[in-house]
Amino acid sequence: MSNAGIINYLKSLFKGKTNNSFLQLFRYTFVGGFAFLVDFGILFTLTEFLNIYYLISACIAFLFGIITNYILSVKWVFNSNKIKNKWFEFLFFSLIGLVGLALNQILLWLLTDIFLLYYLLSKIITSFVLYFWNFYVRKIFLFNN
Repeated sequence: MSNAGIINYLKSLFKGKTNNSFLQLFRYTFVGGFAFLVDFGILFTLTEFLNIYYLISACIAFLFGIITNYILSVKWVFNSNKIKNKWFEFLFFSLIGLVGLALNQILLWLLTDIFLLYYLLSKIITSFVLYFWNFYVRKIFLFNN
């Protein structure tokens, strides 16, 4: 591949609209990573500094993560939307997120209270599992023609 071909390929990873699932998953990894940092940082801050119970902190932090994920997903990751009304799209995105929140809380509780892992380690494991679920459910039901 020529230098120009490599440069064009690298540009396609980060710029422009795409329906290519590989490129979308690549971009969603960055979006998910950033949303995870928001989620994880708020979870840590609320739990460690404000002494809020970790499952309550996790719920609040997860909501901030969903908002971050939504904004970046519609702006950068997914090209086409099934739902044209942005409020309904966000509502449906959030409903998928609520299922993710339920899974998040269940997995966090299981890993922390039953398997006795540190809650932040539980959050990392839980986030990794939910990353794939969220991408494919949102791609299939929201952002696929």
